[in-house]
Amino acid sequence: MPQFAANLSMLFTEQPFLDRFAAAREAGFDAVEFLFPYAFDPDQIADRLHRHQLKLVLHNMPCGDWNAGDRGMACDPRRNDEFREGVQLAIEFATELDVTRLHCMAGKVPHGLDIERARETYIQNLQYAADQCRKHGIDVMIEPINSYDMPGYFLNRSRQALDIMDACDRPNLFLQYDIYHMQRMEGELANTIRAHLPRIGHMQLADTPGRHEPGTGEINYPFLFKLLDELGYDGWIGCEYNPRAGTVEGLGWRTGL
Repeated sequence: MPQFAANLSMLFTEQPFLDRFAAAREAGFDAVEFLFPYAFDPDQIADRLHRHQLKLVLHNMPCGDWNAGDRGMACDPRRNDEFREGVQLAIEFATELDVTRLHCMAGKVPHGLDIERARETYIQNLQYAADQCRKHGIDVMIEPINSYDMPGYFLNRSRQALDIMDACDRPNLFLQYDIYHMQRMEGELANTIRAHLPRIGHMQLADTPGRHEPGTGEINYPFLFKLLDELGYDGWIGCEYNPRAGTVEGLGWRTGL
């Protein structure tokens, strides 16, 4: 059975963020992930991880102003300096928290920017991020996100991400494969996973429609979990979904596997 990490940005939101670590452990999780740690001192998060014997498997690099609509800046040539500062901050947190995977959000394509210029900027910034992270034993993830939930986002499909990775040519750059996003954009889940598993560094899940827990929608998760076991996937799967009711009430899908 795959290893599951609770996404604390979406699960246990009935509680303040720093209390969600205890809730995840109580619910039987051994690992967690979340979007951003930067509103807290790293010592606060490290204390919760140690106290509840949890592993932090992933967080994002800074994305700009999330509340103002930013979803990353890596494809925006006007923000290269800000992006590089964010890479360094992410590395500082990752080394403090013993994180070996950082997700770099591509961002939305700025209005009026030529798409090829956005691609070139994204590649150059990913190369910089990967080079900096490699010094610290950190892998960089890139994640295609569906264009229904996030219109204008630069990276939408797995093939596009793999082509970007080829262009970057960095050994510590991997695909973050979100099953929910890729079902919405392209389907072909099993065949894509089977074909590209060595290049997948992290996975995430939710069902569709609704982005709720497995078993609430159209994705055959028991089949996919069995496939991942057969293929020998030994990474983590982040549970990045909106519980249809309460978080704990929605965890029955794990016991039913």
